[in-house]
Amino acid sequence: MDYELLEKAAMTKYEMSKKDPFRFFIRSIVAGLYLGLATILSYTLAVLLVEHHVIAAKIAFAGAFGIGLVIIVLLGSELFTGNCFTTMFPVYHKRLKFLDILPMWGICYVGNFVGIALICFLFIKSGVNHEAMNQYLANVVSNKLSFDGLELFIKGILCNFIVCAAAFVGMKLKEEMAKTFIMMIIVMTFVLPGFEHSIANMGTFSMTFTALGTSISWSGVGLHMFLSTLGNIIGGSIFLGLPIYLMIRPKKSSE
Repeated sequence: MDYELLEKAAMTKYEMSKKDPFRFFIRSIVAGLYLGLATILSYTLAVLLVEHHVIAAKIAFAGAFGIGLVIIVLLGSELFTGNCFTTMFPVYHKRLKFLDILPMWGICYVGNFVGIALICFLFIKSGVNHEAMNQYLANVVSNKLSFDGLELFIKGILCNFIVCAAAFVGMKLKEEMAKTFIMMIIVMTFVLPGFEHSIANMGTFSMTFTALGTSISWSGVGLHMFLSTLGNIIGGSIFLGLPIYLMIRPKKSSE
């Protein structure tokens, strides 16, 4: 059953974070590395296409980014945004308290940052498409930091609602080609409208700081990360997680 699948996954993650936090941290770093691969592909495609066709560049960027979640699901690692969905099921079922899972979320968040920041730092330092990439990043981050707080928060909610739906598909489907195709289409649904994924933003901001240095506002980045992360948590744990739990929870004997 779906509930048993999700609760087992959640409890496995929780127990690993308690008994072997270093291994859990490494799995989180690896998820960041995998998402960094998708970041490299997406930004490279966008930079190569943007001068010729802006719409094609946006579609290519969005279409390629889903490979990151596909690799994470197929190869196994810990992504913060997905865990906001999965690990809430034992909380809703009162096997765990919400405070019990916060340290796990913290380890995962930091590990994701280490992984994606490292690979994005190396990507910029490699000098690939140097001038064009720097200009593209400057435009992207300028747009990101010109935000309305409420709109950014809502973009974070919608983003992780979509990401967690894709992750749930990845857990349920067994046929790998179908899983890959559907997950990539679902992820494209959040990237193309410009919704905000906190871990992906870590990669974007890391590349921009590496390329452009302190010309980027640290305070603006900090507020952006806070609001997008909070929105991601609500989108995965409440906006999708709660109704799914109420739909699939085991019946009590009196029901």
